[in-house]
Amino acid sequence: MPPIRVAIVGCGRISDLHELGYRGREDARIVAVCDTNKGRARAKAKAWGIERVYTDYAQLLADPAIDLVELLVPHHLHADMTVAACLAGKHVSVQKPMALSVAEADRMIAAADRAGVTLRVFEQFVFYPPHVRAKALIDAGEIGEPQMIRLHVSTGKSDTAWKVPLSSWVWRLDEQRCGGGPLVFDHGYHIFSLAYHLMGPVERVYAWIDRTRVVPTKYVDAPAVIMCQFKSPRRYGTLDFAHTPNTVMESIYYADDDRVEVVGDKGILFVNRCTARSVDLPPLLLFRDGKTTPIPVDRVEWHDSFIDCTRHLIDALQKGERPVLDGPTGKAVLQFTLAAQISAREGREVRPDEVP
Repeated sequence: MPPIRVAIVGCGRISDLHELGYRGREDARIVAVCDTNKGRARAKAKAWGIERVYTDYAQLLADPAIDLVELLVPHHLHADMTVAACLAGKHVSVQKPMALSVAEADRMIAAADRAGVTLRVFEQFVFYPPHVRAKALIDAGEIGEPQMIRLHVSTGKSDTAWKVPLSSWVWRLDEQRCGGGPLVFDHGYHIFSLAYHLMGPVERVYAWIDRTRVVPTKYVDAPAVIMCQFKSPRRYGTLDFAHTPNTVMESIYYADDDRVEVVGDKGILFVNRCTARSVDLPPLLLFRDGKTTPIPVDRVEWHDSFIDCTRHLIDALQKGERPVLDGPTGKAVLQFTLAAQISAREGREVRPDEVP
């Protein structure tokens, strides 16, 4: 199979991490970039050695020398831009969250199916090497039968963290464009995806989602606690989000504390870092038989998850296989997320399968 020719659509800060996965690959390469900001697109093209630069997405889709588009654009654009790419015969990797609604997700899935192209949601937390190692240990029975998962997120500040431009905050704090909020809905898609990946499909959800004012008329969707029961017998989970902007963290990316604990009937797994170095513990620990043991993981930087997520899609396309977090799986994770929003809003238990 010839090399997969890729266009990066959206040349903001996160695109640098997406580009990493194509380095050194002979079976896939970036051939074009697209951004409505021509200067930004040209800067990325120059940095990556790319000749073709677009500011018009429709013109990019008309280019027959592009096989795959990576959509790194605001959430409210995901559905329409995905459908247009499918109609143009392009494979699509769309940034999380997949869409703003189940109806949008259904349109995206249907368009990919009709066109015979691959649709996958780019969600890299399930590819973060400590999470991958934890999943392998769970599957190997190292903690026995999983019964409980706890996932934690809190925000912070860091002198070395990324500086997020105001233009990015503007749409992320606009509920019509971001889908509900930057923590539970946006960043939370990572967390919901990881819970789904490690413990399986979700049966029912109950949530409390508060709001914290960050500027006079804008809020973040936190603090929040989400409880869930998985479809596998005797499996439960809690997901918590806190907005703690004055907490100092060490990070070269976002200053977010992301940690995971999976409890089985024989032991417990702890993943102690992801985006930031927030606790002074090894990245992955196993407690079993009365002992706590660090589990070696060779690669623990957040950018490693982007590299592996990209390489996974390349391999899947080259082999004609379905990728992890394909359209239907991405929809199930979206329903999990939306169920939490509905539960918090209406004060009742919600089953994700019933979210329309």
